[in-house]
Amino acid sequence: MHNVPRAKALLIAAVVAAACTAAYGQEAVDEEPVVLRHKKLSGPRMGVTYVLPGKFEERLKDKGMDPLLSQFGWHFEFLVRPQGGGPAFVTEIIPFLGGVEYSTVIPSLSMVLGIRMPIGFEFGMGPNVLFTFEKNKPVNTTLVVALGQSLKFGGVQIPLNLALSTNSDGQRLSFVFGYAISRRSS
Repeated sequence: MHNVPRAKALLIAAVVAAACTAAYGQEAVDEEPVVLRHKKLSGPRMGVTYVLPGKFEERLKDKGMDPLLSQFGWHFEFLVRPQGGGPAFVTEIIPFLGGVEYSTVIPSLSMVLGIRMPIGFEFGMGPNVLFTFEKNKPVNTTLVVALGQSLKFGGVQIPLNLALSTNSDGQRLSFVFGYAISRRSS
């Protein structure tokens, strides 16, 4: 029964990836070599996480906390895009501090590997480490599946992302937004 949400998350990620691949199409094999452009993006992130019913939600309630938690963090992004256009390949590292409204800090760290389409639609997945306040289980690892849209205004991007973190202790659904300023690295 615990594998059902995880299987759903993986199925959703696979369907989104297949749909985007089919929509974008395949390029001819005999084209010139691809020149890649690298870019670094970083900026603040904030949002909310809703902890769905499960062991983690029960632990929050035992500490007098509601399942809706604030999130504040910083986003480090490394992007590689073909010079002629096309999808960008994205690696993101996002440390967060959650639950500050309860006079506590629940740190987490995510690494998401994904793809951003030219229209700004993005999706990805990767590991998440949640540093809990439990002495017998100080670290909780989860799989994160995320999708969203990046809006561009000059050299500034405004990402709007929805992420699902899942493991046997429960699932977390997060909405995160912020901004990122483009810095070319090569």
